[in-house]
Amino acid sequence: MQENKRDDIELLDGWFRALDGIGANGDGSFTRPGYTDTEDAMIGAVADLARERGFRHYADEAGNTFVHNGTGEGEYTLVASHLDSVIRGGKFDGVAGVLAGLFVLTKIGESVPVKVGIFRMEESSTFGVATVGSSLVTGRLNGEKLKSIRNNSGETLYGRITGRGHSASPQKIGGLKEYLELHIEQGRVLEAKKLPLGIVDSIAAPVRLWVTFTGRQDHSGATPMELRNDALAGAAVFITDVERFALSGSRHANVATVGVVKNSPNAFNVIPGEVALGVDIRGTDRESRNRVVRNIRRRAADIAGERSLACSVNEISKSDPVKLDAGLGKKLSDSAARLGIPHMTMPSGAGHDAMNFAGICPTGMLFVPCRDGISHNRHESAEIGNIVGGCHVLLEYLTHRKE
Repeated sequence: MQENKRDDIELLDGWFRALDGIGANGDGSFTRPGYTDTEDAMIGAVADLARERGFRHYADEAGNTFVHNGTGEGEYTLVASHLDSVIRGGKFDGVAGVLAGLFVLTKIGESVPVKVGIFRMEESSTFGVATVGSSLVTGRLNGEKLKSIRNNSGETLYGRITGRGHSASPQKIGGLKEYLELHIEQGRVLEAKKLPLGIVDSIAAPVRLWVTFTGRQDHSGATPMELRNDALAGAAVFITDVERFALSGSRHANVATVGVVKNSPNAFNVIPGEVALGVDIRGTDRESRNRVVRNIRRRAADIAGERSLACSVNEISKSDPVKLDAGLGKKLSDSAARLGIPHMTMPSGAGHDAMNFAGICPTGMLFVPCRDGISHNRHESAEIGNIVGGCHVLLEYLTHRKE
């Protein structure tokens, strides 16, 4: 299989290049939001690549797209990921997994029933909710919930999906034998260990909160320090405490980030009257992660009391960490070993579409390293050779597995 690695690298590199013009910002970054014309264009471009190979494709009610070779209607292996991106993101996140699926379909012929899945709106940067397309068709997200989720413009996620002709209550996906996904690591572990491949055994999951501190908006020059109710000063203390709580649970891969700060009125000569913070808390152990969330909620209330501020904490999304199928992980590891590809078993700190399938079918995931661990950034970079190596592991497993 690896004798033709150079040809395989050229094939995969050509596919990446075919997508480079879509959502490009001119500085090496890409903006391809979910459920937009740009995401549609990405799906259309991959569909064109599939048609060139003689494959067929169809869309489900939620707008997810599936490419196949027409090999019957029985159980199949789904190799999938996404094509949307964060704002000013990179070219490999998600795309590598979709093209890996197309590569597998190209090489495997009709010997194994395989479909390539392209799931909508995996990224949460627009509406604050991740893995939307795969969550809808696995029953983890419903239409009523979508009506309460809004972006910064006030548009509901329900309206975005249905307004583009898709269903917010689609039929549940069926026929799955197993789910496989390849993804860039989005961290520095593999690169630090000089390993070309990771076998993912668990996926951390986020709780996302809006925390709002409300004080009193006053003149910054005329109001003495002891008479102030500065919402931003309270928020600043809270932000450092969020970091402290996450560090206390780091052995469970807990992380917490205040990624959004909305300061009002955001003027040089005005004491901030209100600050809204977007908080993302993740971990691979549910109880440890939830303990961090409880500590954060309690600390927000304490800070508000200490500083005579009002405070509200609203949960906008929550999902549980998942364990991937240990047996499938072992088989992927054995396949890598047969190919002579060094690898390690590792958790994923980021969420992925794979987490939605772990409860309904055996699910496995591969990581390939990204340079300096950079992702969601125009400098995101991965070696095509490592992606091809991951593709070969998927092929080795699929062609040699025991039914």
